[in-house]
Amino acid sequence: MSARTRLRVALAVLASAALAACPWSAAHADPTATTHLTGTLADGATWTADVPDRWNGTLLLFSHGFGPTVAQDAPSDAVRTQLLAEGYAMAGASYDPHGSMWALNSAELDQFATLDAVTAKTGTPRRTLAVGQSMGGLVNAQIARDGAGRVDGALGLCGLVAGGTDLDNYQLDAEYTITRLLLPGQDVKLVRFGSADDAAATAKKLTDAVTVAQTTPQGRARIALAAAFLNLPAWAPGQDRPAPADWAGQEEQQYTWFAQGIVSFVEGGRFAMEQSAGGNNSWNRGVDYARLLAGSAHARQVRALYRTAGLDLRADLASLTRGATVAADPAAVRTAQRTSSAGQGLAVPLLDVHTIADNLVPVEQERQFGDRVRTAGDGAMLRQAYVERQGHCTFTTAETVAALHALERRVTTGRWDDAATPAALQRSATALGLDGAAYVPYRPARLTVGRDRPEHPARH
Repeated sequence: MSARTRLRVALAVLASAALAACPWSAAHADPTATTHLTGTLADGATWTADVPDRWNGTLLLFSHGFGPTVAQDAPSDAVRTQLLAEGYAMAGASYDPHGSMWALNSAELDQFATLDAVTAKTGTPRRTLAVGQSMGGLVNAQIARDGAGRVDGALGLCGLVAGGTDLDNYQLDAEYTITRLLLPGQDVKLVRFGSADDAAATAKKLTDAVTVAQTTPQGRARIALAAAFLNLPAWAPGQDRPAPADWAGQEEQQYTWFAQGIVSFVEGGRFAMEQSAGGNNSWNRGVDYARLLAGSAHARQVRALYRTAGLDLRADLASLTRGATVAADPAAVRTAQRTSSAGQGLAVPLLDVHTIADNLVPVEQERQFGDRVRTAGDGAMLRQAYVERQGHCTFTTAETVAALHALERRVTTGRWDDAATPAALQRSATALGLDGAAYVPYRPARLTVGRDRPEHPARH
């Protein structure tokens, strides 16, 4: 056999081995062809998956956000189309459809079961990356904590990573402030909703109160106080970002979020959380509201608007502290801590991306989560990146795909290097030639929540 013949034989053997090792053969594949798979898990959850014929061997395990328990495998149709074109396979579960839309009791287990079900049909991927959005970002952080040997890395998008108890607590502070200062003497149900209708009724009362209050300087000052406790950004969609000392302009844009119905979403979410946790997992008994405001990034705005309105801020804060009597159900706190928390460590690298003016999951949650990860000793595993835009999960396709590429580089090289810096992410996203990008250097303020860690609620 000649040297040239031996070389041809060797190359053929190597090519054959490479195709055999690939879990989904790419030989002669149509570059646009995709196989769609579905199935049902033991708890009744459904799963869906899309596998391109030219699969690159990487499987993305997508955790969807709060809402109907319907299986999804990508954060958007545009992202799915782009990633399929790049050769990625995607899968995701509905979570248990028989429970609450706050499906944290089953979500992580359903995602791991989906991984097993999909790989039984496709073969073992070369690499598995978890991706999660909004509430699914919390699920994703749990998978990053618990998924050693199952996933290789994780990408969080606008994740609710501070957890369910912090969320319910700072939302309670805002709801309580509106009730006590804008609806004095009225009996408004804030916790332990018996039905979705109860939650909707409370949302209407609070939203109507804010609408009336916006017509006076005194009302606007008190709206700003409630917005500070809600960690509500002062930059609304379709508007220019207010100047740093434009206190009235900031409040006007915070009011825009209220007018667009944020309280309805908050109260509906509370009802779902209480269903999931088996009771009320939030409390304000023992909260010092003057101290709480002092730690808020919006404290200067609130003080300025109170001065303009001729109101006594100290008196309002003292009134809030005196009237704070809501106690948590201890069993619900324990359940939420077990099912709806994260930050107790990372087993795989995690890149979190967040818009800086997120009305539903404030960017300050990233600061809370990052502090917890570093306290657990896993800070080197975490990177966080920020997009200069208003709204919840309003990422471009380019921003999402660039973040995924940065995570893959970390998994491949074992080092973050500079792949996840704002400048590198911006270059990577722009180079895709898709729909633009706005990665910026940013450090979130501390989350205004004013409680101990969720496992240590105030004594009552």
